[in-house]
Amino acid sequence: MLLGAADILSPGGPISQRLGPGFESRPEQVTMAQAVAAAMESKSHLLVEAGTGVGKSYAYLVPAMLRALKGERVVIATNTIALQEQLVEKDIPLLRDLIAPLATLQTDVDRDIDAPPPGIHPVLVKGRGNYVSVRRLKLASERQDRLFSDPAARRSLHVIEDWAMTTTDGTLSTLPPLERGGVWDKVQSDSGNCMGRRCPTFEQCFYQRARAELDRANLLICNHALFFSDLALRSQEVGFLPEYHHVVLDEAHHVEDVAGEHFGVSLAEGRVAHLLTTLHHARTGKGYLSHLPLLAGEPDAVSRAIRLVEQAAAATRVFFDDLHSLIARGGGGSGGASWTHAGSASPQENSLRLRSPGAINNVLSPAMRELSLRLKALREAVKNEPDRYELNSYAQRAEMIAADAEVLVSQTLSGCAYWGEVSRGIDESRPRITLACAPIEVGPILKERLFRQPHSVILTSATLATRTARKDETSEAAETAFAHVLARLGCEGAKTLQLGSPFDYATQVRFMVDPPAVNAVDDSDARNPLSPLSRTIFKHVRETNGGAFVLFTSFSQLNRCASELAGLLAAAGLPLLAQGRDGSRGAILQRFRENERSVLFGAASFWQGVDVRGQALRNVIITKLPFDPPDRPLTQARYELIESRGGNSFMEDSLPRAVIKFKQGFGRLIRSRDDSGRVVVLDERVLTARYGRIFLASLPKGIRVEKPGD
Repeated sequence: MLLGAADILSPGGPISQRLGPGFESRPEQVTMAQAVAAAMESKSHLLVEAGTGVGKSYAYLVPAMLRALKGERVVIATNTIALQEQLVEKDIPLLRDLIAPLATLQTDVDRDIDAPPPGIHPVLVKGRGNYVSVRRLKLASERQDRLFSDPAARRSLHVIEDWAMTTTDGTLSTLPPLERGGVWDKVQSDSGNCMGRRCPTFEQCFYQRARAELDRANLLICNHALFFSDLALRSQEVGFLPEYHHVVLDEAHHVEDVAGEHFGVSLAEGRVAHLLTTLHHARTGKGYLSHLPLLAGEPDAVSRAIRLVEQAAAATRVFFDDLHSLIARGGGGSGGASWTHAGSASPQENSLRLRSPGAINNVLSPAMRELSLRLKALREAVKNEPDRYELNSYAQRAEMIAADAEVLVSQTLSGCAYWGEVSRGIDESRPRITLACAPIEVGPILKERLFRQPHSVILTSATLATRTARKDETSEAAETAFAHVLARLGCEGAKTLQLGSPFDYATQVRFMVDPPAVNAVDDSDARNPLSPLSRTIFKHVRETNGGAFVLFTSFSQLNRCASELAGLLAAAGLPLLAQGRDGSRGAILQRFRENERSVLFGAASFWQGVDVRGQALRNVIITKLPFDPPDRPLTQARYELIESRGGNSFMEDSLPRAVIKFKQGFGRLIRSRDDSGRVVVLDERVLTARYGRIFLASLPKGIRVEKPGD
């Protein structure tokens, strides 16, 4: 008899026997594993909120591996690379060694014709663009003097060449840093120029090896972006993942945003410019088209193609300059412009909702289509087969740009919000300009393409529900805590399960609400007076001697507080690390871990997906309740749709989203049984507003609120 998931995870089970005293059976983990196993058995859908420390990965990996032993294929998608690495390098190898021998007990399974071979065969699935093409690398090396005028670009090519001689997987994950990252585009694997079995390097091809491994695998690990990219392509019958029986979406609080990106359309100026300069760089004369060998009889074909590249470059400048001007003047009656900082990838982002088609003149699509046709004609004139495939790929990319521009300007994709966006990084002289659209609701799309398909879907995260269910609640009442995510993802009717954390929050956490006192005495340097917010932040940071995350909802406020506090923190020996100012997210996080007195000011991504254990993080300060800016184009469109149906956009969308993000921020503090510290909320609304109790009700059981004057 094949052991069940609960048997494997329970005290005395195979994992306990292998790990000995180091393994601690958790009732919440066993409960989750049983629920996941039942959903997979019945091909139904399940949402699980499991608090930090439950051990979610084991709770879904064990049932997934048992299904693999039955000849079924499971996709497990996560949002972060860190979790994928944990699964592939640590969790899966250990569990497979314990569970794979059980395959000999499974003898009565009706296997699909195309099912993977018996056993557990995991694979980390990466997008094709992550793989180097041996053939394209050789071609780029042979033509480097024509392709690259920049010495740094040629040095980057040489780094890739040296790495390609030793790499075992041929993917970006092991590639050393490049001075010119754009060089990778010239050597990466690309479906548009793939020669298949006709390729002279087919047997050496890293991507083809990975593809063969993928077809044999039954436990597929990938990221959300790849999964939803495949899901979007399946409607065109060109998906790249093999057929699967079950889907597990970990870190599922990201699902709506990632799915929306992949079911929408985005066109950035940089994407267009990169293609055109790859073909021909006007200033240097370098590029793919330079001195392209041709068959006799077409001496002017390349010259005509180069002229069309130059015309397309001019059209690109006009197109995006017009968009930039439109955004800068607020639309001139075409829609409302708004500065949006919270949650944006860049410290500065200006976006404009485009409410009607034709806001700018589409000079780009005709120019790119003409270029695409010329590249296709040129393809028939070149001498050698590899160049025909290269030109095919460039023609496809030009046509796709033309099609995307047409969709975005004409607004032909229904049910979407459309906007233009200008963003600028700290060290960038020219802004990034983008035209984009995304579904206002992804729920109907996911309902049709994901939840109505013949496979089970498991969604899990530490934050899915908007409040903590009470022990005395009925299952129906407890399910209302999941109402927001069920509706937004289109999985109404799915089973839900809320599991608390095994951590003792009552003894590990001090939860304090301390709104800044506007009339308090400012004892800072008179030449640099502090705002009430900065003064309160400094008080709490000083009380814990650093080791603090200070979470902001806007970069503008973050930068103001960083400027006000930089001198005081330095004088106190507390290193300040500010997102967007002191390096990349990964770099400042590493510096924070290395110095236990550091203070990190973060917005957007630092509210979630950051794991700092031990005394390095002992203080999390939430400066403001994390409501989305209501004038962000997609947010605005969601609110309008809800109101048009007679709903309340604040209660149905704004508040639930803020509560879930608030829980993510709170969750940064306690990552293990040994962690302790304080969470401080500086927003008085958590006490004074009627909806404040909803935020407090979302906290783990046992938390006592310390209020001013306590």
